[in-house]
Amino acid sequence: MLIDFHTHSTASDGALSPEQLVDRARSRGLRLFAITDHDTVSGYEAAAAYYSPCDGEMSLVAGLEFSCVWSGATIHVVGLGVDCAHPVLEQGLARLAIARCDRGEVIAERLAKLGFPGSLEGALLEAGESQLGRPHFAAWMVAQGHVADTGAAFDRYLGRGKPGDVKAFWPALTEVTEWIVAAGGVAALAHPLKYKLTRSKLQRLVVDFRDAGGQALEVINGRQTPDQTRQLCRLALEYGLEVSIGSDFHRDSPWGPELGVELRHLGNLRGVWERWLPATRSPGEAS
Repeated sequence: MLIDFHTHSTASDGALSPEQLVDRARSRGLRLFAITDHDTVSGYEAAAAYYSPCDGEMSLVAGLEFSCVWSGATIHVVGLGVDCAHPVLEQGLARLAIARCDRGEVIAERLAKLGFPGSLEGALLEAGESQLGRPHFAAWMVAQGHVADTGAAFDRYLGRGKPGDVKAFWPALTEVTEWIVAAGGVAALAHPLKYKLTRSKLQRLVVDFRDAGGQALEVINGRQTPDQTRQLCRLALEYGLEVSIGSDFHRDSPWGPELGVELRHLGNLRGVWERWLPATRSPGEAS
């Protein structure tokens, strides 16, 4: 069985529209599917308006991926099964929309000091109706001939530790987790190993996330090794968390993951997907 609880559309930084993403998921034979765009539910809402499943077909789960800060690091939390119209969620998303605009202004100021004026206007044009983010600044830099490709833009100017890596505007991890729970959703800590934390600091992150109401750990994200998956499964078991899986699909790429993750047997761990599957199915059981 294929499911995917971590994907992105053009509503944030993905290459496919929500409608195209739904069609791709359906053609791939996914059983459960969530569009989890950064700091917005507009991707899911567009997909829900477009998709009319028949009996037994793919189920579409409401989702998004929040940006937040914990101990000075930018962390991502996926929300699944949220009530998109819940006032707490709406207020949180409005706050993040302002934060993204403020952050964009700071990124533009820093790039201007490096000799790249006009980046905010250019990034906004690249973003269109999408949530403004660093990929749009990168796309503008490529279009202007400042760098050869988006990878170079991140390596030199926008990536971790570079001038365009601005974190201060995100809310705290505890806040976004509480927003998801208040909206009736399941909060899952996204790609825990990508933050490159020490073992002890990762454990502290998981404890703080759980204590704030977090319920699941993403144990499969894109292309990772079996050892990494086992490490995260042990962490979820140790701290009593459910598990989630996703491709983190953004676009077609020879180096990136395809849409959909094969459901695997996860022993004593409970998958968040069980909330949207028939009750008779056992944890991690493939069909």
